[in-house]
Amino acid sequence: MKRTSRILELAERLGLLLRAERRRIGTETALQPVHVQALQYLARCNRYSNTPAALGAYLGQTKGTVSQSLQVMQRQGYLDKHEDPGDRRVVRLVLTPKGRSLLERVDPPGDWAAAERSLTPTQREAVATGLEALLRALQRAHGGRAFGVCTDCRHFQTDPSGAHRCGLTSEPLSEQESLLICQDQEERISA
Repeated sequence: MKRTSRILELAERLGLLLRAERRRIGTETALQPVHVQALQYLARCNRYSNTPAALGAYLGQTKGTVSQSLQVMQRQGYLDKHEDPGDRRVVRLVLTPKGRSLLERVDPPGDWAAAERSLTPTQREAVATGLEALLRALQRAHGGRAFGVCTDCRHFQTDPSGAHRCGLTSEPLSEQESLLICQDQEERISA
């Protein structure tokens, strides 16, 4: 029998542990694990990526499934939907105080923070770098979006005064916004 990749085995085990923690949270809050993932995404995404379509792309789910999940989370008071003032056809998803409060209790999940702190800074950096490279390779292989942080994007710009700007939209970005994930992020090509 062919042995499975050790990295794949470890990634699957980590995923199972994280899903088990999300199920536990779901039991306490009447949310499914995917709902917790959606709230976590919405807490970390920027203003270009807080739409139902971007959420569906991030989670790899259909429009109908995302719509049903959004209804549940809105009905339970974890998020609100708002019309985009610049384009009334676009719906923006915003966490409510109740949604943010839930994430403060559960993010990072369970014992993750303590486990991560058990690694040295060098180990944490090596794990993060390796996992990011693996994720990007898999996303490219599957034709998926990167959903990366603005500061790592080829469109991210900083002017001489230190102000940030999205080169794709030509809009200014605050320091906080530049640290959020974006659906339009494109890997920076180093020379």
